[in-house]
Amino acid sequence: MGAVTVVAHRGDPYRVRENTLASLRSAVARGADAVEIDVRLTRDGVPVLLHDDSLKRLWRVERPLDAVGWDEVRALTGERGVPSLEAALGELGGHRVMLDLPGATERSVRAVVDTVHECGAADRVYYCSSAAAMLLVRAADPGAEIALTWTTLAPPRPELLAAVAPRWLNYRFGLVDRELTERVHRDGMLVSAWTADTRRTMRRLIAAGVDSITTNRVDALSAVLKGSRT
Repeated sequence: MGAVTVVAHRGDPYRVRENTLASLRSAVARGADAVEIDVRLTRDGVPVLLHDDSLKRLWRVERPLDAVGWDEVRALTGERGVPSLEAALGELGGHRVMLDLPGATERSVRAVVDTVHECGAADRVYYCSSAAAMLLVRAADPGAEIALTWTTLAPPRPELLAAVAPRWLNYRFGLVDRELTERVHRDGMLVSAWTADTRRTMRRLIAAGVDSITTNRVDALSAVLKGSRT
């Protein structure tokens, strides 16, 4: 079995508010190989880190993100608030970054891909989301590395795989077993599983032969992997 990539889900959200620079730093300090972040656009087209379509849950501000400009986002959430994608890529340095694109549109995907390239980060960024979003990424960047999020045991159609050309299939952890990973590997792709937070689930996924696990508990997964190697 090869090394399993430890992917931090939105940083280190059990300790630090998700999708903030402090959360990304905490995840890396605790052993993450890669960090998964969610990216959306402000009203004026700046890619920022936010999973939801509004500022309500995390920041207690009753405003949809697409109705707020970048300057106002900074004013509403503070100096340590919602970061730009540019700042996050800089913060993560040479680490791998998995970009999830909720609510993806042609405009938002183009802005994200352009930012990634302008930051010189294309070689360490890969993208995950639905088939519709990943088709937009493939159109915007023919060389992008893609983890196609798949939510059923039925395999993707060959026509879809040919169009998206994913390196990974990204599955909810409950769907993953040894039979699935072997099938995906035979088809020439890697298997990513999300979001596993118990040691029991982590051990099961490792035994099933996954290549990557996304978790909210980077330290727990790192400890499980260390134990599996001793």
